[in-house]
Amino acid sequence: MTAQAQGSPGYGVPECRGEVCVTCSDTAVQVTVIRLLEDGFALVDTGQGTEEVSVALVSAAVGDTILVHAKEAIAVVPA
Repeated sequence: MTAQAQGSPGYGVPECRGEVCVTCSDTAVQVTVIRLLEDGFALVDTGQGTEEVSVALVSAAVGDTILVHAKEAIAVVPA
């Protein structure tokens, strides 16, 4: 089911139901950059292992804590 976006006649948007919103049910997680890779990627420590994520949208450096959502860094956490 969709609801009309205010001010946008005919534009359908997901409608939130229950405790989970369709568009924001995922959360960002804090990880630590351990190595910068080529093409805007980095190797990060998740606390449970390492993972490769995109850092193309942020200015991250080795040692920084970043917020990652869907394998994309969305913010650098201030020290």
